[in-house]
Amino acid sequence: MNLHLLDGTYELFRAYYAVPSLKAPDGQEVGAVHGLVQSVLALLGEAGVSHVACAFDHVIKSFRNDLFSGYKTDEAVPADLLAQFELAERAMAAIGVVVWPMIEFEADDALASAVALWSDQPQVEQVVICSPDKDLAQCVKGSKVVCLDRRRRQLLDEDGVRLKFGISPPSIPDYLALVGDPADGIPGLPKWGAKCTALVLSQYAHLEDIPEDSTKWSVKVRGSATLAAILASHSTEALLYKKLATLRRDVPLLVQLDDLAWRGIPRPEFEAWCEELGFKRLRSRELRYRPN
Repeated sequence: MNLHLLDGTYELFRAYYAVPSLKAPDGQEVGAVHGLVQSVLALLGEAGVSHVACAFDHVIKSFRNDLFSGYKTDEAVPADLLAQFELAERAMAAIGVVVWPMIEFEADDALASAVALWSDQPQVEQVVICSPDKDLAQCVKGSKVVCLDRRRRQLLDEDGVRLKFGISPPSIPDYLALVGDPADGIPGLPKWGAKCTALVLSQYAHLEDIPEDSTKWSVKVRGSATLAAILASHSTEALLYKKLATLRRDVPLLVQLDDLAWRGIPRPEFEAWCEELGFKRLRSRELRYRPN
């Protein structure tokens, strides 16, 4: 069996910017939710999709905001998109997908925890993390755990991570700490660009293993003395950024692997949900419902 793990927050954002506006009978904007459901139903109809779960940022802020004031917030999120977050969670439940709404943690932490729980189970052939987010690349293992960019139809296995970033998956948090991750509000360190960071981490893997004295580096990097000095003077910040970029793998998900089997859409819940949001065309589609 294959386990597909959806980054619901990313999927909702993607739908918001890809589909036209749509209003519910009460006037609320629901276009992104409608697009999300159509996209996930398409995934559920693909061959080999049997076990599915979807994680959401129920709120944008998490424990990381307590660690670093510059970490991402909901300030830049359009109000009509933010208002659809809870509706999106209900939507996934209405089509029979297990939902993990994150408050203290982030959606990516839930996905990483699912990988930690089930990727080594003998009945799991492959775990597919449906997200292009760079930080989730740290979860990739061989071809057993991969990342899928559904929009571009690009699959990223361990060799793909090395080709794209120049490092192995376990070094991704170190890479983001040095290079930065604007999407999450991680600034990175001055002058540590993608190329030099990849060269250094390809040799030393982790921040803590990089020699303070650049003359002891076993890899030749342009401006190594300057880079080493910057890392030495910003070591506290770098380690904090690494902590921010490191996904938690201990989120209590409170389900068993068998609970993630998609058995079809629960008809009463789905039809009531479509009626509430005015999705008459979606309700009339030929869909796979759960047997009575």
